[in-house]
Amino acid sequence: MRKILAFLLSLVGLNLPVGCTTSPSFESVNAKSFEDFIARDDVQLVDVRTDEEYADGHIAGAVNIDVSKEHFLDNALDLLDKNRPVAVYCKSGRRSAKAATMLVKEGFTVVNLKGGILAWNLTRRATVKGRENAVESGDKFVTQAGHTLEFEALIHASIRITYDGREIEIDPVRRLGDRSVDYSQKPQADFILVTHEHGDHFDKEAIKTLTKESTRLVTNARCAEMLGYGEVMANGEATTLDDIKVEAVPAYNTTAGREQFHPKGRDNGFILTFDNLRVYVAGDTEDIPEMDQVGEIDIAFLPCNQPYTMTPEQLVNAAKRIKPRVLYPYHYGQTDVSGIPEALKDAGIEVRIKKEYQ
Repeated sequence: MRKILAFLLSLVGLNLPVGCTTSPSFESVNAKSFEDFIARDDVQLVDVRTDEEYADGHIAGAVNIDVSKEHFLDNALDLLDKNRPVAVYCKSGRRSAKAATMLVKEGFTVVNLKGGILAWNLTRRATVKGRENAVESGDKFVTQAGHTLEFEALIHASIRITYDGREIEIDPVRRLGDRSVDYSQKPQADFILVTHEHGDHFDKEAIKTLTKESTRLVTNARCAEMLGYGEVMANGEATTLDDIKVEAVPAYNTTAGREQFHPKGRDNGFILTFDNLRVYVAGDTEDIPEMDQVGEIDIAFLPCNQPYTMTPEQLVNAAKRIKPRVLYPYHYGQTDVSGIPEALKDAGIEVRIKKEYQ
């Protein structure tokens, strides 16, 4: 808390009251100070306007929690971490001041954007457009219908997804090098998706541990053959898992000398649609032409593990073509991905690097 207060005191434009106060308060700061504040890794950025206003243009990385909605505070408490500071804004600063007051009473440390996004835009600071309803605290996302979508980075290319009470596992693998995942300590899966047969994506024992009587497994023809079961999807096909749409898309190598790693037509990437949020898990691929046809993507997982998948330069190219709102480089092994956020800083894409995806 001392560090947070020290930072707030250092911001330009703050006017802290002198003496004691009888109730907790928040600070309103100008656009430059607000920009400096939200650049910190621990700050949670909240847009408290309506869905329509948010979609028309918002600050990258903001979670949209409409303060005019009856359950604003309940939604905020579900999504936000009291141990991390919060930055709020609206159109002109009035609604966000109301939201800030409510959050401070609940124990949050809050900074408000003075003049709202109007002041932000007047200083020619960037905004991004998007139809998503709400974004994370941590790796949680909220769909338009109010369902929570959460990602857990497990290992390399293994992703656990929880959505509206259901468990989804992507390419579950128990061990890579000296790292391991104990799937016996994870809930069994409602759905398992496997992109292809390589050992860092396909693990029979992990699948067995995660499988219950009702589990549905979706994969390509080769993995289904190796397992002896599974729902087979080929590139271009679509299916539904309950209310979740699943599209199988191409994933392959194009660089001369790499084609043997992932030949065209064999392996899948997957696009999963959760209510209004579309998630692209690319699988092992380079920046192939078919990426231009994936449509609007909210969250993308793109591999960066040369020579088997993409170089950092290819990943940046792919991200600029796909234009996801949030990007997770994954499957990156020993490839240095630290320069990717800087390379995409002007693209309106929030890059999240997780060490588990190494």
